[in-house]
Amino acid sequence: MSDGWHFTAGLAHLAAACAAMTLAIWLAGRRSAAGAAGTALLVALVLSATWAMAIAATNVDTHVAHMLEAGRNLAWLFVVYRLFSADGRHTLVRPIRPVMLSLAAIELFQILQGIIAPGFTFASSTSDVLFHMAIMFRLMFTIGGLVLLHNLYGGASVSTRAVLHWPTVGVAVLWLFDLNLYTVAYLTGAWPDELAALRGCALVATVAALLPGMTGRRAELRFSPSRAVAFELASLLGIGLYLLVMTALGKWLSYVGGGFASLFRFGFLLAGVAAAALVLPSRRLRGWLKVTLVKHLFRHRYDYRAEWLRFNRTIGRAGSGSAPLEQRAIQSLCDITDSPGGLLLGPNDHAELVLSAEWQWRTAEVPAPALSAEACAFFERTGLIVDMDQVRRGGDAQGEGKIVPAWLLCEPMAWALVPLLHFDRLVGVVVLARPKVARMLDWEDFDLLRVVGQQLASYLAEHAGQDALAEAARFDEFNRRIAFVMHDIKNLASQFSLLARNAERHAENPQFRADMLVTLRNSAEKLNALIVRLNRYGKNGREALVDFDVAALARTVAGQFDGRHPVVVNVEGAIPLLGHAEALEQALVHLVQNGVDASLPGTPVFIGLTREPAGVRIEIVDSGAGMSPDFIRTKLFKPFVSSKSGGFGIGACEARELVHGMGGRLDVESREGIGSRFIIRLPLEPAASASEASAPQSVPQQKVA
Repeated sequence: MSDGWHFTAGLAHLAAACAAMTLAIWLAGRRSAAGAAGTALLVALVLSATWAMAIAATNVDTHVAHMLEAGRNLAWLFVVYRLFSADGRHTLVRPIRPVMLSLAAIELFQILQGIIAPGFTFASSTSDVLFHMAIMFRLMFTIGGLVLLHNLYGGASVSTRAVLHWPTVGVAVLWLFDLNLYTVAYLTGAWPDELAALRGCALVATVAALLPGMTGRRAELRFSPSRAVAFELASLLGIGLYLLVMTALGKWLSYVGGGFASLFRFGFLLAGVAAAALVLPSRRLRGWLKVTLVKHLFRHRYDYRAEWLRFNRTIGRAGSGSAPLEQRAIQSLCDITDSPGGLLLGPNDHAELVLSAEWQWRTAEVPAPALSAEACAFFERTGLIVDMDQVRRGGDAQGEGKIVPAWLLCEPMAWALVPLLHFDRLVGVVVLARPKVARMLDWEDFDLLRVVGQQLASYLAEHAGQDALAEAARFDEFNRRIAFVMHDIKNLASQFSLLARNAERHAENPQFRADMLVTLRNSAEKLNALIVRLNRYGKNGREALVDFDVAALARTVAGQFDGRHPVVVNVEGAIPLLGHAEALEQALVHLVQNGVDASLPGTPVFIGLTREPAGVRIEIVDSGAGMSPDFIRTKLFKPFVSSKSGGFGIGACEARELVHGMGGRLDVESREGIGSRFIIRLPLEPAASASEASAPQSVPQQKVA
């Protein structure tokens, strides 16, 4: 060893001896800080300081140094035993006591060899054999000690690991440095003086690792790498493994094939680049790598801090170019589970779940309704996240098998149903699509999805509340305006009625009188009918129930569009119904007009009528531009929202109110670029309302036959 390395060895080991002895003196009066291993740790620190002082005073390769090193190793082995056998955990150490005894025997043999060997003179070949044997024993001890340390720490409980984390790191650092030192010595056949000169640094690192565990700063200094760092380290490990394999094979070829080594290196490099270009862009491979690394490197699958920040960025993204809140809610859940798409099902007026929005899942065929009222009650009662694969295998732990419809079971992309609950009220259900890398849902997925679902439910409920307040404000303004309009119309109707009566008595020209009477009477009747309609709007209708033919009524509505747009009625025979003929006619006119506006010129709109056991089914079908789920949910039935220039936006809203007033329901199915289908379901004989007795008598009731 050169003078420079000798000075470095002395300085490093002197610093290590001072650090170990200082900690030993501090620990002498505070052994309880190290628990049951306090005495063992004190002895190990003293022996380590003595070993380092001996090397600083003499050299790194002396019999005294090797004997003290064996005593140091025995002391640290006893520290490991005391750490993992204290507090009733002796059963954890019992199965590996033979391994500990074997390691102790190896070190005792080293001490015996150090005592006997100086008294004999050996030949060069014998000295080499003894050297390799001593190094081999050292390698056996360090490898065995590290494996033992790993197994004991891996088998300990979570609470135990929190206490033993830093002492385990300290002992591992000491033995890992020795493992590298003895490996180099075995491969080179000589003692590596330069590397051995730095062994004091390993002891300093060990002392530094012991400090947090004895000063109560475990939580502050807890080592927990982020997932990003872990993935980068995994990538570096893969690169290093590639270089190691390439170097080893190149060396082997240099011994065997001579000039082929360079050719092999270039060929191996080209093959590696080609494989990386083909494999790395694959989302499936990246997903598999992420799942595998998270499974084996982390106690938890999710980086909760990163997931929460991403969730808030997705939900909080606003502006003219951002997606609607419903789509952002789906995306936030899909980002967590790496799902490629999702659906949001929201409750309708009948406590059923219908399609509200979709995100990157346009191939899903969602009927109306998508889930029954029983499913809505089930989710509110249980809050269960439904694993679709488990249901397909026949799982029915809490009754989820009964509420999952056939269309979801037949949809292979459907992976999980996540309910969104706000104060035990179901705001919606998100259907998650299957990730690229298939895996089973576990407790951590369920916990995280349940918490995020509750947060999303709060956002959606707040958004719905804001929309309701804005709509109420617009209704208030509308009602104030309508009050003035109705007042003016009533005055005008009264004036027309008075003029008609005066004309009957005072007009001198009989022909003029007759024309004036007809004109004024028709105007008065129309104005009175308009007043009745305005009074009826939102009050479920007030005219009396009459018997009429729905088929004839549909043909009458279609006739109103003759010459403007083709409207085809598909019906066989008459379909009698007891209900409000005028209200149904008005609703059909609104819906057919919407279909006409959405269709290209000359493209027919169809009215289909079907007699069902419980009532009548009326379908208005067009092949126009279609509507998005977001438009259907948030705009179609909202008053004052119109896609037409100058439109008031109450047509579809009034149609639904009129249908509800007849005891029926109005559903919508639409696909963008394909068309829309409005479905009216009416009972054959609705119960008469008590308010019908007070219906205005000035409006003649028409029976459509």
